[in-house]
Amino acid sequence: MTTPQAPSSDELTDLRQRYRLERERRVRPDGALQYRATEAEFGYYAADPYAGEPTERVPLHDTVDVAVVGGGFGGILAGARMRQQGVRRVRIVEKGGDFGGTWYWNRYPGIHCDIESHVYLPLLDETGYVPEWKYAPGEEIRRHAVRIAEKFDLYPDALFSTGVTSLTWEETSETWMVTTDRGDAFRATYVVTATGTLSEPKLPGIPGIEDFTGHTFHTSRWDYAYTGGTPDGGMTGLAQKRVGIVGTGATGIQVIPMLAEDAGHVLVFQRTPSTVDVRANRRTTARDVGADQDGWARERRENYLRIVSGESTEQDLVADRWTMSAGLLEKLLPSFRRQGDRADFEAAYEAADAAKMNELRTRVERTVTDQDTAEKLKPWYRYACKRPTFSDKYYPAFNRDNVTLVDTADTHGIERVTEHGVVVGDTAYELDCLIFATGFSVGTSGIHSGKLPVHGRSGTQLLHAWARQGPRTLHGFTSNGFPNLVQMGSLQNASSVNFTHVLDEQAVHAAALVAAAEAKGALFEPTREAEDAWIAALAEDSPDHEWFHAECTPGYYNREGRGRPNGPIAYPHGASAFHELLKQWREESMGGILQARSTTPPAWRPTSVAPNG
Repeated sequence: MTTPQAPSSDELTDLRQRYRLERERRVRPDGALQYRATEAEFGYYAADPYAGEPTERVPLHDTVDVAVVGGGFGGILAGARMRQQGVRRVRIVEKGGDFGGTWYWNRYPGIHCDIESHVYLPLLDETGYVPEWKYAPGEEIRRHAVRIAEKFDLYPDALFSTGVTSLTWEETSETWMVTTDRGDAFRATYVVTATGTLSEPKLPGIPGIEDFTGHTFHTSRWDYAYTGGTPDGGMTGLAQKRVGIVGTGATGIQVIPMLAEDAGHVLVFQRTPSTVDVRANRRTTARDVGADQDGWARERRENYLRIVSGESTEQDLVADRWTMSAGLLEKLLPSFRRQGDRADFEAAYEAADAAKMNELRTRVERTVTDQDTAEKLKPWYRYACKRPTFSDKYYPAFNRDNVTLVDTADTHGIERVTEHGVVVGDTAYELDCLIFATGFSVGTSGIHSGKLPVHGRSGTQLLHAWARQGPRTLHGFTSNGFPNLVQMGSLQNASSVNFTHVLDEQAVHAAALVAAAEAKGALFEPTREAEDAWIAALAEDSPDHEWFHAECTPGYYNREGRGRPNGPIAYPHGASAFHELLKQWREESMGGILQARSTTPPAWRPTSVAPNG
C-alpha cells in the first residue's frame, strides 16, 4: 500500500468537519477540573514504592552555597554546572529516595524514552558514556542520572525523601532560608528551583474511585509487589487477572503491550486515541553515532534542536520520526522562521498535516485486524494537537484475544467506579486491578500551585506578586524582588521536545549567574524595567495559535479544550535562537542584573556537612 498523498480541497473540508465532530464528542464542561490531585485521601497513589521508610536523621541548620529544589535532570544538571564554576557546597533536596526525577518515579513495564538517547541523555561528552539503544529504557536513563551525580560529587550534601516546604529571603543576612518537611531549616546564598514539569501525578475525577475493592495504582508508582516482574515484563502476578487501564497517552502506549503479554485479560479504556508512529528501536554502536569524535554528543543534540526548532541544516544526524515531522510541530514549538505569506503557509501546513495524519490512520488499518477496533483507534485531529507517540507493539496488541478496547468518547470517559469494576454507558466491566496511566499536571510545580511558598523582599510571596499582571521574569529565570533565585522550567523562555537539552542550557545559565555574582561580591536581581522589556519581547512576535488549539480534541496542550493560556508564555523564535540570545546576554549584558550587597558576601565553604551547625 502506498503512502497517502496530500488530500484534495474537498477532502480537507471533510476532514475539518470530522475533526470538529470528534472534538465535540470529547469536550467536557469541567475542563481541567475533571482531574483530582494525588493528595489527602488519594495521597497513597503518590507514595514512594522504592525508598521504603526514610532513614532517620538530625534536622540540618547549616549554610550552603547553593540549594537546588528537585533532583531530576534539571536539579542534577544545575549541580553539575555549579561544580564546573567552582561552587563547593551544593545541596539538592529531592522528594524521592534518589536522583532521577521522572525516571526515578516512572519504572512501569516497557518504559523507554521517545527521544533518541544520544541527544536526550545529557553530559555524555563529560561522562564518556555512549547509550546502548537508540531509544533508551528507563533504567538506563535513571542510572545515567546517578552517573552524573556521582561524577560531580552531588551526593554528600543531598537530602532525599525530603520535600521543601518554604523559601524565604532574609534581608539581614541576604540569604535564603530553606525549610523542609523533615525539620530542616538551613540557609543558602543562592536557590535554584528545578521541580519539573512532570512531577505531580493526577487521577481522573471519576465518582467512586475510593469504593473499588480490587487493586489500583498509578503508573508512575508501579506496584511490582502486586504484579510481579520488572520493567522488562514477567508479571506473573497478573496471569489470571482482569486488568483495566485508563489512559492511552505516551505511558499507556508502552504499558499496554506489556500487560497484554502477561495479564489474563486487559481492558483498555480510551477516550481519545494517540497518534502512534514507527518506533524502530535498535542497538547502536559508538561508530553509529560518531562517538569516536570529541564533542560528538553536543554536535548531535545541537543538530537535533535546530531541526525540531524549524531551522534548516545540511544534515539530519538523528533521522527519526521527530525530525521527519518537525515542520508539523510549529503550532507547539513556534520557530517563526518561515518567510512569505502566512495564508499560503497555513494552507500548505494543513495539507501536510492531513497527509501525515492519513498516513498514521492508514497504519492502524494495516495492523489491526478487527475493523471496529481499528476505527476506534484512529486519531481524528491535527498532528500538533497531542504529543506524538511511537511504538511497534501497541497496535498488534489489539489483535490478541485477551485485549479489549473500550471506547469512552461518547460518555466523556468512564462514568463511575464500583466496588468490582467500572461502568461505561450501560455496561459494567468487572476488574481485579485498575491502573491509571493518566499522566501529570503538566507544568504545575509546587511554586506555581502555591504548595511551596516563596517569599522575597519585604515578605512578598511570589504568587501574590504575580497575581495582578501575571508572571514577571527576565528570560523566565529571575524576578524582581526575589534576589539570587533562579527558576528552571518552561515559563517565559523556550521549550523543545528534547527537554533535557533545554534544562542543560538553563543550568549553564544559572551557574553563570552565580559565578558572576560571586566574582563581583554582588546579588543578581532584574529590574522591573528589564522584566517589562522581556515580556514585551515575548509579545512582539508571538504567533497566534489560540485558534489552532481551540479546534483540537481536549488534552493538556489546550487545557482540556479550553484553549492555550492567555498572554505570551514562550520565546517565539524557538529554543535554538533562545540559547544564542542567552549566550550573547551573558557576554554583553549580565552586569545589568548585578546589585551591590549590603552585607559582606560569604566565601565558599568546605564541603563537609555540619548537622545542626
